Amino acid sequence: MFLRRTILAAATAVVALAGLAGAAFAADPSWKNDVPVIRIGILGGENDADRLARYDGFKKLLETTFNVKVELYPASDYAGVMQGMAAGQLDFANFGASSYAGLWLDCKCVEPLVVPKEEDGSTGYYSVLYVKSDSPYQKLDDLKGKSLAFADPNSTSGYLIPNFQLKDKGYDPAAFFGSTAFSGGHEQGVVAVMKGQYDAGVTWISGQGDPAQGYSRGALRSMVDKGMLNMKDLRIVWQSDLIPNGPWATRTALPEAFRKDMLDFMMKLPKEHPDIYEAVEKGAGAGYEPVTNDFFAGIIKMRQTEASARRS
Repeated sequence: MFLRRTILAAATAVVALAGLAGAAFAADPSWKNDVPVIRIGILGGENDADRLARYDGFKKLLETTFNVKVELYPASDYAGVMQGMAAGQLDFANFGASSYAGLWLDCKCVEPLVVPKEEDGSTGYYSVLYVKSDSPYQKLDDLKGKSLAFADPNSTSGYLIPNFQLKDKGYDPAAFFGSTAFSGGHEQGVVAVMKGQYDAGVTWISGQGDPAQGYSRGALRSMVDKGMLNMKDLRIVWQSDLIPNGPWATRTALPEAFRKDMLDFMMKLPKEHPDIYEAVEKGAGAGYEPVTNDFFAGIIKMRQTEASARRS
């Protein structure tokens, strides 16, 4: 269903969006000389073909709305997008809260625009630790000495939050589990656990909607929609506290008019083009909420604490 919606969104973009070029942005935007191509970074976590398919309608809509070329850059991991933005090689990207915080701490070169809102209007989500449903592990304590797959070292729900919160509750991953490793992404981690390569993994969910469908939004929902996962095959044994949603962000060096237009574009997207919105957000929600850097103060502090711990 997910891919069908994505393909439909892409197929209708050329026809349905043709009239937009002569609407609100009839003339070329004032920032076009500074940003002749909008370069969008796409975080890792699923295969390139699926990522490009999810963003195809989004790319076409931006091109038609602003009369500029748009290029998509799927990175192999979160660090690729962070490095591309820091080097001035990317202009716009959808970050996780931790990857955004890490980039901001490194260069102060990024500015958040919006975060997704969940169906109840909240702006947070959850990290979950999961096992195969046919495994003997019924609760977190059963996993002592077993193997855990984190997703990516720059993932909020796939590393930063579970590492911090499990440690805080007396389950320091480095000591509690027999081994931990990074699977390379959320989707890769689920696949590896389902194949028995790890006993458990961590990923993210909205925590809302139908659990049998992977909830309303998240990595599990995306995999269910693509036919890659049946939720009956997976058991969640731990859930984090609420995590702030990650932002769509731009480089601070870009013109203010560009950032304003991207903010307006994102705020209109959910109502005017819900299929494209659901494709890039991996499921349904209630639109976007504008945010500033202060929204991520807690995550930034966690990243600082982690960095200090590594140095000591």
